[in-house]
Amino acid sequence: MDVFNRLAPFIQDFIYQSNWEELRGIQVAACEVIFDSDENLLLSSGTASGKTEAAFLPVLTELYQKPSRSVGAMYISPLKALINDQFKRLEQLLMDSNIPICKWHGDASVTKKNDLIKHPQGILQITPESLESLLTNKRGACLQLFSDLRFIIIDEVHQFMRDVRGVQLLCLLERLQILTGNIPRRIGLSATLGDVSLAQTWLNTGSGRTCAAPITEEGKKRIKLHIERFVNLHDQRDVANSDASDNTIGTGGDMGNREHYEYLFKMTLDKKTIIFTNSREETEYVIANLKEIAIKNKAPDVYRVHHGNVSALIRENTEDEMKSADEKIVTGATVTLELGIDIGSLDQAVQVGAPLSVSSFAQRLGRCGRRGQIPQLLFTFVEDIRINSADTLGPINWDFIRTIAIIELYTKDHWIEPIYPHHHAYNLLYHQTMSHLKSSGELSPAGLAQTMLSLGCFQHISQNDYKHLLTHLIDIEQLQRTEHGGLIIGREGEKIVNNHHFLTVFLAPEYLLVKDENRTIGTVDKVYPIGIRFALAGLTWETVDVNIKSKVIFVKRVPGISVVDWNVDFDAELHTILVRKIRSILKTDLPYPYLSERCRERLIQIQYIARNSGILDSLITPLSDKKFAVFPWVGTRQLLTLHYALMSRKIKNKLPWITCVYLEVNFNGTAEELENIIKDILRSDLDLYTLPLPDKIQVDGKYNEFIPIDLLRKQFIEDFLDFEGLRNSIIID
Repeated sequence: MDVFNRLAPFIQDFIYQSNWEELRGIQVAACEVIFDSDENLLLSSGTASGKTEAAFLPVLTELYQKPSRSVGAMYISPLKALINDQFKRLEQLLMDSNIPICKWHGDASVTKKNDLIKHPQGILQITPESLESLLTNKRGACLQLFSDLRFIIIDEVHQFMRDVRGVQLLCLLERLQILTGNIPRRIGLSATLGDVSLAQTWLNTGSGRTCAAPITEEGKKRIKLHIERFVNLHDQRDVANSDASDNTIGTGGDMGNREHYEYLFKMTLDKKTIIFTNSREETEYVIANLKEIAIKNKAPDVYRVHHGNVSALIRENTEDEMKSADEKIVTGATVTLELGIDIGSLDQAVQVGAPLSVSSFAQRLGRCGRRGQIPQLLFTFVEDIRINSADTLGPINWDFIRTIAIIELYTKDHWIEPIYPHHHAYNLLYHQTMSHLKSSGELSPAGLAQTMLSLGCFQHISQNDYKHLLTHLIDIEQLQRTEHGGLIIGREGEKIVNNHHFLTVFLAPEYLLVKDENRTIGTVDKVYPIGIRFALAGLTWETVDVNIKSKVIFVKRVPGISVVDWNVDFDAELHTILVRKIRSILKTDLPYPYLSERCRERLIQIQYIARNSGILDSLITPLSDKKFAVFPWVGTRQLLTLHYALMSRKIKNKLPWITCVYLEVNFNGTAEELENIIKDILRSDLDLYTLPLPDKIQVDGKYNEFIPIDLLRKQFIEDFLDFEGLRNSIIID
């Protein structure tokens, strides 16, 4: 019997009514795994390839044929917006099924949640934070809700894998298994995975199952790419035979910026577009400039902003406009529109500056080209050129070269960064310890350790480390010993676990609400005093009042362009393969047809500088008498390992910026002597624990303040530094 005939009747009717010509390869493969095995399932394919249906068609068929005695399938998403979007799609599919569906997050109906607790059935859509709340505060209800849970569908697996929320989620799933004695099958969905085996291992954690990851032939897809460049000549330079009294002339100011915005206006005119940037500030500024140009040209205001600090209502309105409006909406966005929220077909996407990673590029490219269109992605760069720069490497635009490298790795090599696991997430161990104690009550130290360290996410953490953590938590009154020798939450710990922010494990600054009368515009992370103007949601606002106690800024809308800044934004680290590709682009003369004429000229200039500076063939390049550049051509983690190893030899050096591909070293000897020292480091049996790391060195984590300093240091050494990777990958010609 073919797969279609094995599907539930209501699904077959839905397929007919939707005029599907056939099931896609990934949907057939998913059905075969669910129907004919007991394995977990990982579905990795491009955006809009039918992954969601591939997961739900067989799952719903199974639940239709053999109804569950509780919630039968749980769909877990990193975003409430994605839950709301999928809810609309699934409602249509389930119309004639008698299988109910319920959303469970902070904005969902309390009545429907209570009804589900009384009569658990059907499909539950939930975020990790809401699942944490259920397990912590409604442990008894969880037993009833999930006693016969058959399937767990995890959307955007790659997002969870690279984030601490992924560790939290895996812990919750295992705790749920322990509570119910039931091990549901897991189905992971992802559009961008570099190493499928890593994702399979992640998805299987604590389930005791193997994982199928069917590969389906999607066929080669055409894509349209173009990179354009603009220049700000805003430095001053010497001018021979000039009559100017100071012997200098101005060189153009922000002309490149103005030309850039005019170009974006022209290229997005009457085209449904997402303009991606790498910061919320830049998103706001780009859209503000496009709005001003539209006013001057008497063009309609089709410009919107979509990022995490814009209010949910405004973001949802933008999503609805993008999906259904007759107007060609142009939306400035950060990572919030990388994920699979349905916004219909796009004419194109624009990337301002370099993508953060190959994975990010793949996600952003995947937002366009739906429904049979050819994906079209435009890159734009604005460069600030120092005409009389004495810095040998200063004229190299590394972001520009990195963009070419990212495009080549994805389109030609079909490579995406693997995601590093979190083996020593002590802050998550603290969080799950407190959560488990809150839901369970008093536990013996041995019993608590047995439960926590048996979770798959903490298998690399030793009993001694956990004992050290528990002792520290008792000392700082996060935990308390009872007269029977058990452990309960302590006086200081009660303040943490009873705060609603406890449910989240990601770092988020304290935000102030921005309101225009009673309408919420979004949030900012600093006070803008009365009379000060700032940008938010693509508009300019002026503060009219501030309520510090309530953390609310009251504003009125004003004309013009303004700026805004947040203390924390997005960063990225480079993988060794990406850095090697950067070197290859500088070293070879391959054509890149997606470059504009100005970009081709710029690439030739940069290649000339790189080849003549010696950085491509020599480990050490002199920058001045006592300053050298070290180019080992390795990733960020390996480069930082070398940085600290040199510091251990009393050699002062620094990584000039986080995505830099070289170290800047101050050294009194010769280049040859410095190279010999590095070779000696590589030959040595380097003990990372002896490196002169800064006292407060740590992998960022929300609950780090409760973790002993030596454990935070251990997490950084074990989960971030990579001496073996450095030794095996470093290029020394």
